[in-house]
Amino acid sequence: MKALVFSNSLCSLCSFVAIPCSSFMILSSATSVLQKLRDAGHTAYFAGGCVRDMLLGLEPHDYDIATDALPEQIEKLFSRTIAVGAQFGVIVVLEEHAEIQVATFRHDGSYCDGRHPTNVTFTNAEEDAKRRDFTINGLFYDPITKEVFDYVTGREDLSKKMIRAIGNPQERFTEDKLRLLRAVRFATTLGFEIDPTTWKALCELAPEIHAVSAERIRDELQKIFLSPHRLRGFDLLDQSGLLKKILPELENLKGCEQPPEFHPEGDVFVHTRLMLEMLPEKVSLPLVLSVLFHDIGKPATRTVDENGRMRFYAHDQVGARMAEKILHRLRFSNEIIEAVIPAVRLHMSFKDVQKMRLSTLRRLMARPTFEDELELHRVDCASSHGMLDNYELLQEKKEEFANMPLIPPPLVTGQDLIALGMTPGPQFGKVLQTVKDAQLENLITTREEALEWISKNYFTASEQ
Repeated sequence: MKALVFSNSLCSLCSFVAIPCSSFMILSSATSVLQKLRDAGHTAYFAGGCVRDMLLGLEPHDYDIATDALPEQIEKLFSRTIAVGAQFGVIVVLEEHAEIQVATFRHDGSYCDGRHPTNVTFTNAEEDAKRRDFTINGLFYDPITKEVFDYVTGREDLSKKMIRAIGNPQERFTEDKLRLLRAVRFATTLGFEIDPTTWKALCELAPEIHAVSAERIRDELQKIFLSPHRLRGFDLLDQSGLLKKILPELENLKGCEQPPEFHPEGDVFVHTRLMLEMLPEKVSLPLVLSVLFHDIGKPATRTVDENGRMRFYAHDQVGARMAEKILHRLRFSNEIIEAVIPAVRLHMSFKDVQKMRLSTLRRLMARPTFEDELELHRVDCASSHGMLDNYELLQEKKEEFANMPLIPPPLVTGQDLIALGMTPGPQFGKVLQTVKDAQLENLITTREEALEWISKNYFTASEQ
């Protein structure tokens, strides 16, 4: 098949998209690597995702190069390299401003594990394009001559906003099951449709997604759920059957009915989906995961009494334990887990903020994850009963405390208690805690007031 060559379709790479300085340095490094390959007599192009993104007017995150140079030739040509996958023809060239992946044109042999070819044969650009996943990722670009080379009708699918497997989609997905999630990710992040034949194969092979490592699945889910179009990604995961294989706990939310007076929107699955829809475009990963998992404990805790009243006793605690298992299963970092679990465990506490003592409220607001937890509370209420009085109170409190520390430095220490004649012991902690509460309640504001307060009250405090 002859490539469709688009000559001078773009005057320069910078005409694709306005490139920030840091990205321009990466582009400059990649172009320098490509030029050196050319000067040594090799064919070399930018390949894959960077070409797709530039044609769409998006800023590429990195630049990959495809070439007819063999791995050993690449290593001889550049002084600093890492053979990350030499058996597959992949060498990383270390430049001053970037690490550029350089891959030899190849044809993949058979796949036995649903992820990697058992062998590869080095070949030409056309055969290399045909072994890639989707047509929009099978394009090559020559930054020297400003030509785009298209062996797989990728530009046509870009113009149609279509995700289409190269060749037989059943074969492409069978070769590498990660492509099942990549199709959903590209459809989500780019706002593209999935070609019907490709979609049919995706749905048929969705049950085989566990051939992919948990880490790879996690990475794709992150990209889907951090996208402003995360709801579309969620729906595609659901409709394809991938969601129930990867996150069966979310599938179990379907049909879990809730009290209509508090949840007129429907069951827990519908509620969770609505919350995703109501999130702002830019969110943190812990926030979106907290939304997904905040009610997963409801199916296991749902009860209905003789009057037909539904309850979900301790669903927040049960859900936190379930969420922790899920996050470990998908190999999320401890940092993410430590942010998500408290948000799930404590999300019901926000309904009580109007009854909280000021000291308790300030401690709640001083939590490092408070902003995410507050947003979780907002979309939880907005997607159900619609009452935002607690959210509005907390916004008012944020303004009230904007110019002062929520948790100020302590006014007294254990040494002060000893100086007052107290004997060190378990009561020390109780006294200091009581003093801190009084400070957070604005009952005392200076060290002198604290010492006077202790002198009058520490015996009571130590007995509590």
